Parts: sequence; structure tokens; C-alpha cells
Amino acid sequence: MTNIFNSKSRAAGFKSGVLSAALCLLFAQSAWADNVLKDVRAATQADGKTAITLQFAEPVGDIQAFSTDNPPRIAIDLPETSNAFAQRRLQLTTGAAKSVNTVESGGRTRVVVDLAKNAQYRTQAVGNTLVLTLDPKSAAGSAVAVSAIDFKRGDNGSGRMIVRFDGTNAAPVMKEQGTELVVDIANAKLPADLRRQMDVAGYATPVMNIDARDMGGKTRLVLNTKGKADMMAYQTGNEYVVEVTPKATAVAAKTDLARTGAISSGKKTAGYAGRPVTFNFQDVPVRTVLQLIADESNLNIVAADSVGGNVTLRLVNVPWDQALEIVLRAKGLDKRKDGNVIWIGPQQELASYEQAKEDARIAIETREETISEYIQINYGNAEAIAKLLTENSKSGSGGASAGGAQQRGFLSPRGSVSFDPRTNTLLLIDIPKKVAEVRQLLLTLDRAVDQVMIEARIVVAQDSFARELGAKFGISDRYGIDATDPGVTRDSGFQVNLPLSNPAGILNFSILGANTSLDMELQALETKGRGEVISNPRVITSNQKAAVIRQGDEVGYVTTQASGTTTVPQATVEFKEVLLELKVTPTITQDGRVFLDLGVKKDEIKDFLSTPTGDVPQIQKREVSTAVLVDDGQTVVIGGVYEFKNRDDVSKVPFLGDIPFLGALFKKSSKDMEKAELLIFVTPRILKPAPRPN
Repeated sequence: MTNIFNSKSRAAGFKSGVLSAALCLLFAQSAWADNVLKDVRAATQADGKTAITLQFAEPVGDIQAFSTDNPPRIAIDLPETSNAFAQRRLQLTTGAAKSVNTVESGGRTRVVVDLAKNAQYRTQAVGNTLVLTLDPKSAAGSAVAVSAIDFKRGDNGSGRMIVRFDGTNAAPVMKEQGTELVVDIANAKLPADLRRQMDVAGYATPVMNIDARDMGGKTRLVLNTKGKADMMAYQTGNEYVVEVTPKATAVAAKTDLARTGAISSGKKTAGYAGRPVTFNFQDVPVRTVLQLIADESNLNIVAADSVGGNVTLRLVNVPWDQALEIVLRAKGLDKRKDGNVIWIGPQQELASYEQAKEDARIAIETREETISEYIQINYGNAEAIAKLLTENSKSGSGGASAGGAQQRGFLSPRGSVSFDPRTNTLLLIDIPKKVAEVRQLLLTLDRAVDQVMIEARIVVAQDSFARELGAKFGISDRYGIDATDPGVTRDSGFQVNLPLSNPAGILNFSILGANTSLDMELQALETKGRGEVISNPRVITSNQKAAVIRQGDEVGYVTTQASGTTTVPQATVEFKEVLLELKVTPTITQDGRVFLDLGVKKDEIKDFLSTPTGDVPQIQKREVSTAVLVDDGQTVVIGGVYEFKNRDDVSKVPFLGDIPFLGALFKKSSKDMEKAELLIFVTPRILKPAPRPN
């Protein structure tokens, strides 16, 4: 049951701080009533007005009346009145009203009149009779003038039109016509300087423009929108606000609210989850408005007796929780929620109550006796946790108490904490409430940390190909120095010598003549090579803890340098590291993935350089340093290098080496190709800790 608690005194309502006592008083209200509703009658008058007569046992006292637009109805609250009307519901077939319903609850009676359409109403009490007169022809109040029309961009891309009047009697009526939103104000005059079209497309909202028109002494405002949009409107005093929200934003807000289970049926405004309502309050007591909102929200509203005054509001398609905010803001009130109970009072009064409550809590803690607790830390570090609980640093030997100083965070001003590094135990002194809070905190902090195994694979693949072709030939002849010595020979000087250094195949042939010989040798060499090196380092470490694994050699070499005062160089042996190294820091994310900050290095000795003091190693380095987010168990390539070398060399005899076919005898050619590829793969695997035995 939804109620408004009317405090008998301000102290009892807010400064006692005892919600249960307030609710007991609420439900213990007396059921007796000072007056009784006995009969309800309705009649249509000659001028078209409808008169609804309420007959009471006693003279009519204070009443509270208000109306709503959607659906159109008028409600009359009769405090301290019981309902003796036998029918409870009176069905009407003529005039502006369709039916009259009477309901009794909590020592009061509410009369609800369902209207066929919006109508002006007037109440008049004469003795034991209350007459409600409905006039459908005069739905507007006294005339007002439009003083300003403004437009602003609201949250989530919504467009907000603000119309200000020179009085509080404006009665706007809003309706949708396709992509247009039409606001008609029958009792408002539009000055000549405001009769224009406002281009508001630059605000990037669903509203493209606003057309303000004068309709023979009446005002019409037309908002042209693009696409589908949600709308709402509310009126406070002399200000009327129309807000148009993009449909997509409203759907997204609805989806977000649905995830929390806080949404109900109907359209929603971003940030509010209540069911949309339409109210029309004309100088209605604030308590009556709060009661109506309580009925819509199914919450208990407890109001201080200092909450009073009247309010004039016109709300169209506004979530009830936003309507409550508007009412509170209009009257300088504030609220506090405790379960399904909302406390409402003046802002200063609530602030003073909360300040007094906090002062009382601090005073109790100051006088409360402290206790000592010894808490064993299983997985964490007692010293680190002690520093987390207090600002004071602890000595490395432990046992130094932090008593006497103002503590931060989780300890009270009188609390202190120290630690024993030998047994990894916290020594805690504080009031019981804080000790219990620290124990609860340690249930979260002191737990086994997940571990991660990181496996890397480094693949180095190489291909090589070489081909060489060469030739050499020469011509020699014999002739005699004299006729008596024919066996002497000499080289004619004509020869080609383009050999290979290490040929794999040789073809020789000679041509002999009577006094001349031709020797020819063709040489060829072709080599192929393929190699692959795979390295597979792996390491296990805790979450957010750095780990390094290395394997390799230190290669020594001799250097010379002068030392001291002597000028004679001294030989010194120095070393170079040639390593396979994996360095990684893993971080396990909340969604079960692994963020890796890692470095992988693989060194090799490529060659040795000769120096006067000996050979110096030439080291070939392969290294990658990166950060990557990887799924658990997923293998990812974090780096790769591809190298390709192609070289063609030709040595030839000018002109002769260019002769087709025959030119091959006068040149030497070689072709070299090398390919090298480096790939680095990484695979992280999360290792869950085994459950602790009971």
C-alpha cells in the first residue's frame, strides 16, 4: 500500500532517524472519519455544462482537486471522509463526463471523474453538498501572452523548446501530426516579433525548425522533426518545455535500463525509468501531487510536516520519477530513498538531519572500545596489505604499531595495524565494526593469483641458390729456331682465362694441327641450400609479475689497451652475450583474456672478424618488443621479417663476350639468390589455481 506520512512534528519525522517507527505511526492512523460521502448524482444543464453533486453527512470541509490530460479525468480528494455511496461507480451517458468512481483508503475518500474530453471544472461547497461543474467549451483559462521562445540542445541529442508566458494560466495542448509536433495554446497571444520560423537544424537534434504562428488571437507552435522521435512536455509556472528525443537514443536507454531490471512499459527518457504519466495541476497542494506520484510508483512516500504550499504543473508523457524531480526542484525540496520508502523534505532540513546523524555516529565510534585481531594472510603480503590499510609506513622488521596517528581509508581514527613478516600475519587494533570491514575486505584481496604460461616459438627459415659458368682456352704453335732444331715451341699469346675458383664440372677438348694446337675447358658450378631453426622458450609466472628466461653463451675475444702509466698495451679478454631470451609481464583481464607486455630476443654468431689481436665475433641479432591482447590459448604472430637477395655477376671479354652463342666462351657468369624468413609466435595459457581443500 502506498502512503504519504504526515509528520506530527519535524523532530519526529526527520531527526529521530528511526524509519520503522515512522512506518508504524503511518499504519497506525485511526480509521475513523469526520464526514461521510452518502450519495453522488449527475445532471446535464441547459447550457451544456454537467453538474455532479456530492452529498455528505456533515458540512463539506477542505478538499483537494486536480486533473490529468491522458487519460482526461478530474480527481477530488476528501480528507477524513469515509465512503458510504453504495454504487461506488456511477455510469454517465451524456455531457462531458463518462463515469464517477469513489474509493476509500487510509481515512480519506477519492472521487475520480472520467471525462469524454478535456474540460474546465469548478467546485462549489454549499452546506453538506459539493457541486462539481464541468464546462467542455472553456478549456482554457484567462488570456496570457507569449514572452519568449527559446531552443536548446539537451542530453543524448534531444531538442528542447522552452516557451515563456507573462502569466501562469497558459493551457497548451500538444499533438502529433506525422513528422510534426503541434502545440496549440488557445488562451495565449503571440506578439508580432515572435511570429516567425526558427531554423534549429544546426543544433543536431531531431527538430529541424519551429514555426510560431498567430491563429486569430491563439498561438500555434509547429515543430518539424526528422525521423521518428519520442516527445514529452511539462509546464511549471509560466514556463512550458517540450523535449524531443531521438528514437535510437530512447531505445538504447530502454535497453540499458532493461538490463538492470528497472524498466517498465511505456516510453522512457534517458536517465529515468518510471512509467510515463500526464498530469495537469492547477494550484494543487504539493502533498496531493506527492500522493498521486506515490500511487503511480508503488512506493511509500514519507513527507515532513514542513512540506507545504501549492504547485502548478502540466506534465505530458513524463516518467513519474522525472515528474517527482520537477516537483521537488520547483519547491526547493529533496529526497532520500531507503528501500521502497522515499523521504521528502526541505533540502536544508535533510542536510541538517544527515549531518546530525553522521556526528552521532562519529561520537559513538569515538567512545567505543577497541579490540585486537590477528589475521593470517595466505596468498598476499602482510606488509603490503598493512600499507594499503593505513598511510603510516612500517619498518622492515615489522612489529612497529601505527597507533596514535590519524589513519586513512579502512581504519577508524583510533585504529592501527602492524605486521609480522615471519608468519605473514596482520596485527589489527580497531573498533569491532572496522575490524569486520577489514576481514570482509581481505576475503577479496587475500586470494590465490592466477598464473599464466607463455610459450614462444621462433622460426628462422633460409633458402640459397648459386650458379656459375666459366671457360678458358689458348692457342700454341711449334716452329723451329733453325732447320736443324724443329722441336722448339712458343706461345703465340692468344688465350682466354675465365675459370671458376671451385668448379663442380669441367669439360676439356683440344684441336691439334701440324704445328698448332687449340685447348679449351668449360667449367660449371651450381649449389642449393635450405635451413630452418626453431627455438621454443616457455615460462610460467603469476598475474602481473614479470618473468625472464634466457639461454645462450658468452663468446670471448681479446682486446688490447694501455693500462696505468705504462705505454705497453695489455691484452684483455672480453665477452659478448649470445642469447635466446623471453621477457614477459602478463595481465589477465576481467573477460578472461591476457594482455602481454613482452620482449623476445634471439642472437647468433654470424662470423668472426680477424684483427691483429685475434678474431672478434660478429653477432646477428633478432629482437621484438611489443604489447598485445590475446585470448586464452590463442596463438598469435607478434612479428616477422622477410629478406630476399638476388645478385647476377658477369665477367667477359669486351665485344667478344657479346657475340651470340660464341660469346659464352669469352665470359664468366654467376647468379646468387638468398631468402630468409623470421616468424615469432606466442601462446598464453591461463592456469587456474586448484581449489583449497576444506
